[in-house]
Amino acid sequence: MSHVAVKIDSDIVESAKIYGMAESRSATKQIEYWAKIGKIAQDNPDLTFQDIADLLLSMAHVKAGNTTPYSFG
Repeated sequence: MSHVAVKIDSDIVESAKIYGMAESRSATKQIEYWAKIGKIAQDNPDLTFQDIADLLLSMAHVKAGNTTPYSFG
């Protein structure tokens, strides 16, 4: 992944620092998280923020191999 410098409003950066602290993320990672959530929300307007957050958490569990098989019937 390449890094690209972008100009972001200082109010957004300050807010990202605060939210990032609460979530143990850097301001940069917090802004990336917001961008990811925003893109998913734009592509899927029927999903709530909580739906998106739950889906991202579920995907992280699968990626980490933290799953259990489901037995049908």
